[in-house]
Amino acid sequence: MDYRDIITIEPGKRGGKPCIRHMRISVYDVLGWLASGMTQEQILRDYPELTSEDIQACLMFAADREHQLTYKQA
Repeated sequence: MDYRDIITIEPGKRGGKPCIRHMRISVYDVLGWLASGMTQEQILRDYPELTSEDIQACLMFAADREHQLTYKQA
């Protein structure tokens, strides 16, 4: 899976934040829910429009972004 097929960025939506499949749910929303202790199952139950693949794409996006930031600083 390539997270770039799932994560979309549209300047007029959510202030240009990366979102999931053109929806108004941002990567940062999902990461925040996970960080607050929600399980993937709880997120999928509360947001049935999301899939496990969407959540995985958010994690991959965050990991890639962190990786890019680390190399830019070096």
